[in-house]
Amino acid sequence: MKGPDDLLAVDRMLKPIAIATTALGLSGCAPALLDPAGPVAAGEKTLLINSLAVMLGIVVPVIVATIAFAWWFRAGNARAKRRPDFAYSGKLELLVWSVPLLVIIFLGGMGWIAAHELDPRRPLASKQKPIVIQVVALDWKWLFVYPEQGIATVNRVIVPAGTPIDFRITSATVMNSFFVPRLGSQIYAMSGMEAKLNLMADKPGQFPGLSAHYSGEGFSDMDFVVDAVPPQQFAAWAAGTKGRGPALNGDSYHALARQRGNVKPFAYGSVPAGFFAAAVREAGAPVHEVDNGGREN
Repeated sequence: MKGPDDLLAVDRMLKPIAIATTALGLSGCAPALLDPAGPVAAGEKTLLINSLAVMLGIVVPVIVATIAFAWWFRAGNARAKRRPDFAYSGKLELLVWSVPLLVIIFLGGMGWIAAHELDPRRPLASKQKPIVIQVVALDWKWLFVYPEQGIATVNRVIVPAGTPIDFRITSATVMNSFFVPRLGSQIYAMSGMEAKLNLMADKPGQFPGLSAHYSGEGFSDMDFVVDAVPPQQFAAWAAGTKGRGPALNGDSYHALARQRGNVKPFAYGSVPAGFFAAAVREAGAPVHEVDNGGREN
């Protein structure tokens, strides 16, 4: 019978295991990367699973062979033949090198095909006309401009479900990374450059987005939400937002750029034409106020 000291030792040993098991269980509640909500994320999931299956074609046989060899060549097995002078076998070398070579060929082929099919710049096949959303990474927040609707939002993106979204991404400060795990394909935002990313939500839902690149103090708060809504609801939201609330201009932009901490989502009711182009040209410097003709003042 175990005494109190023994039971206490067992408790100390099992507690970390219980905590780890609970954490793994909770983390499985939202498997973002394995729960795609759009065609790009679905393609990435397929590539990940197929690559894992091909690599397991080596890992599993090696594990089984290791156990089998250890069992067969055990000291008590008199039937095992030991050849201390064995040095080379062409057939064995062919087997040892051909299998990894085939795996590399399969993985390389799958990666090459996926690199073209999932190219961030490649438009998504759809009967719906894509919606352009311009993204500016700030310290430490996201600004989303809807040039066709003439509005903008901060730390929140509203998109119509089933409609391709043509993201145009830049940074007004340090390099950052735009990533919506359930929609797929993270891409870097760099000052003075315009990156393109095509995504689409298959159905209505709310999908967390984040910065996948460390950018200094406040980085942990640099997240946003993608709300995919029915197309009619998106049109009503855009019409209701336009002309209401603050206007996005030089002064309001500079005020937004200076804000620190976790900025709550809000919307701008108007955006001057040429705003995003000016943000790209400024290459990280503050964007000057632009008029409706897209000319800097």
